[in-house]
Amino acid sequence: MSDPHAPQDEDYSATVLGSHWFSGPPPPADAAPDRVEGAVLRFGPGVTAALPAPFPVEPAPAPAPPRRRGGGWRRYTLAAVVLAGVLAYLGWQRFGPAVQVREVAVSTAPQGPGCDAAADVVASVRTDGRPGTLTYRWVRSDGTRSEELTERVPSGRTEATLHLMWTFKGTGTYPARAELQLLSPTRRTAAAEFTYSCPR
Repeated sequence: MSDPHAPQDEDYSATVLGSHWFSGPPPPADAAPDRVEGAVLRFGPGVTAALPAPFPVEPAPAPAPPRRRGGGWRRYTLAAVVLAGVLAYLGWQRFGPAVQVREVAVSTAPQGPGCDAAADVVASVRTDGRPGTLTYRWVRSDGTRSEELTERVPSGRTEATLHLMWTFKGTGTYPARAELQLLSPTRRTAAAEFTYSCPR
């Protein structure tokens, strides 16, 4: 037996319902639908307002960005290594092994200076090339001596040259002797002899 409410053609859609499908009283004419889905109107009590929370809700703090490992300590390690190297070098220069003297020699022109001239007496001190300070003085045969003098020897330099300028005046002949006394880093002596001669 055919249903009198069966669709009469293929364009029938069950989405739109006739009024005889609603149970109960029809909705009032001025009732506004909650939402519209296609052609179906749905009526209800409306959207319920959100209830306030029973206690204040604070937003959770954002997680801190992950820290990079290994970047910072490498930079500080390199700086510490450089600083330690500089301090070690300065300490080695100041407190390391002192310069070692290998040989001391003193020379001048054997004929001596001319009338009213100066003799250039030269001392050559050979070292091992380490940095250090030489302390010395000159002693002359006329009974005079210099105060203590110093000569700084830089690293890599293996010879220090020390000069004594001895000035003569007047006529006559004078046998002269100039001696270098090395006081530190070790005690050494060396001397040169010459004759001052002025016949006029």
